[in-house]
Amino acid sequence: MTPQLRDAPFPFLLAPAVWASRNRARQRQRGDVTRSLLFGGIGLGVGAVLFAGSYWVTCQLAGFAELGDYLLRLGLSWLFLTFLSFLAFSGVVTSLSTFFLSEDLRLLMAAPIASRRLFHARMTRTVLQASWMVVIFLVPVLAGIGAAKCAGLRYYATGLLTIVPFVIVPVAVGAALTLLLVNVFPARRARDVLMLMGLLFAGALVMLLRFVQPERLLRVDSLPDVSAFFATLQSPVTPMLPSFWAGEALFAGLMGRVDGLHLAALWTSALGLIVLTRMAYGRWFFSGFSKAQEARKARFTKLHALETIVRTLPLGPARRHLLVKDLKVFLRDVSQWSQLLLLLALVVVYLYNFRVLDLDRVPYMSSVIKNVYGFLNLGMAGFVMATVAVRFVFPAVSSEGAAFWIIRTAPITLRDFLWSKFWTGLLPLLILAETLTIAGNRFLGVDAFLQIVTAIAVVFISFALVGLATGLGARYPRFAAENINQVAGSYGGVSFMISAVLYIAAMIGLLGYGASHYLWAQSRNRAMRDDELTALAIAFGAAALLSVAMFVLSMRSGVRALQDMDQTPV
Repeated sequence: MTPQLRDAPFPFLLAPAVWASRNRARQRQRGDVTRSLLFGGIGLGVGAVLFAGSYWVTCQLAGFAELGDYLLRLGLSWLFLTFLSFLAFSGVVTSLSTFFLSEDLRLLMAAPIASRRLFHARMTRTVLQASWMVVIFLVPVLAGIGAAKCAGLRYYATGLLTIVPFVIVPVAVGAALTLLLVNVFPARRARDVLMLMGLLFAGALVMLLRFVQPERLLRVDSLPDVSAFFATLQSPVTPMLPSFWAGEALFAGLMGRVDGLHLAALWTSALGLIVLTRMAYGRWFFSGFSKAQEARKARFTKLHALETIVRTLPLGPARRHLLVKDLKVFLRDVSQWSQLLLLLALVVVYLYNFRVLDLDRVPYMSSVIKNVYGFLNLGMAGFVMATVAVRFVFPAVSSEGAAFWIIRTAPITLRDFLWSKFWTGLLPLLILAETLTIAGNRFLGVDAFLQIVTAIAVVFISFALVGLATGLGARYPRFAAENINQVAGSYGGVSFMISAVLYIAAMIGLLGYGASHYLWAQSRNRAMRDDELTALAIAFGAAALLSVAMFVLSMRSGVRALQDMDQTPV
C-alpha cells in the first residue's frame, strides 16, 4: 500500500475534494435547489450582460476601422493587466490556506507521499481556487468579442491556450511570495496582514476612482488632447508583462493568425515558475509549515477597557458578559472587522455621489426629483442594511460553532442569548443607516417633512431587519460550517435576503403612497384635506405595524427554535 501511495500521480491527492463535492451534491439539504436556481440565474444574468456589453463595444469599435482595431488590441492588454494583480494577490491569500493552513495538511504531511506530488496537488488546487472567478468573467467577455468579430475556431483555441498559462504565472508568483512571508511571519499573522492590506487597498482604490470624477470626461470642455490621452492609455502596457503577451496572442487569434512568440513566452514562463516554485518549496516549506502551527496571541482577552465600557450599559450580568464575549470574538478575527474598512470607504463614496449630484440644473422638476431621490436613498439604505445584516447578524448564532454546548449548559436562558445577538447587531446597523439617510437627504435638499419621515422609518426598518436576521439565523443555524462566510449563502441566508427585499419594497411603497398626498398638497400650495390626512395616517401606520410584526414574530420564532433543539447540531 505504501509504495502505491508514494508512486501515485498527484491528481490522486485531489480525489478527496472531488469525492466530497460529489457526496455533497448527492446528499441534498433543504434549500439546495432554491439556492442553486437563484445563484445560477444570477450568474447566467451577469454572464449575459458581460457578453452583450463586450459584443456592443466591439461592434462600435469596428466602425472606426484601424483606430477601432488599435483600441480593441489595447483594451485586451488592459483587461489582462487588470486581472494580473488580482490573480497575484489572490494567489498569495489562497496559497496561505492550501499550503499552510488547510486542516488536512497534518495528515498529508505524516503520510508516505512524495513532496513533489504534494506540491503539484496543492498548486493545482491553489490555481483553481484563485482563478475561477477571473475565468468565469473572461469567458463571456472574450466570447462576446469573438461573436462580434465572427472569429473562427482558431480564436477560441487561442483563448484556451492563453488563459491557462496566464492564470498560472501570477498565482505561482503569489505562492512563492507566500513561502517567503510565512518564513518571516507566522502564517496566521501573515494572512491577517495581507487581508487587511488588501481591504485597505480596495477601499482606497474605490475612493480614488470616485474622487477623480470620471464623469468629467463626458464634458467637451474637459477632454484632454487626443495624443496625450492615448499616450496615457498605453503607458501601463509594457511588453515585459504576461498581460501584454496574452493580449497580443488573443488579438492575433482574432485576426486569424497564430502568435507563436507570445504563446511560447506565456507557456515557458508558466512552466518555469512552477519548477522554480517547486524547488523553493522543497527547500523551505517544512520550516514555514512548522511556524504555521503557532497559536494566535490572545491580545483582546486582556482588553479591560472593553469590559469597562460594557459595564456602564443598562444590561443584566448575563447579557453583559455575552456582549463582551461577542465583541472579543469579533475583534480577534481580522477577516471580520477589516471588512468594515471597505464598508466605510463605500459609505464615503455613496455620500460623495449625493454631494456632487447637481439636481438644481433640472428646470421646474428639481424639487420633485429631489424628493424622489429621498425615497430612493431610503431604499438603498435598507438594502445596505440587509446586506450587512446577512453578513454579520445572520451568522451570529452559527458563529458559536461546536462551543454552542457551553451556552446550552451555562446558567443563561436561550432568550437572553438570542437577545444579546440582536442588540449587538442593532446599534451599528442603526447608526450606519441613519448616517446614510440623514446625510444623503441633507446633501440632496429633500423636503424637511420627508427627512423626518425617512429618519423615523430607518429606526423601524433597522429593528425589523436585525430581528429578522437574528430570528432566521437561530432557526437555520449551521454550527458545522468550516467558514462563517458560508453561512450567509445557506438556505436561511437566501430566505432572509428574499424576505428583506420584499419587506423593503413594501415599506417604500407604503411610505411613498402616504407621502405622495403631502407632496401633492405642497405642489398646489394648500393644506392637506381630511381624506388625504387619513390616507397618510393609514399608510404610515401600516408601515409601522408591518415593521413591528416582523420584528416581534422573528424574535419569537428564533427563541422558540433554539428552545426546541434537543441536542447540539454537528
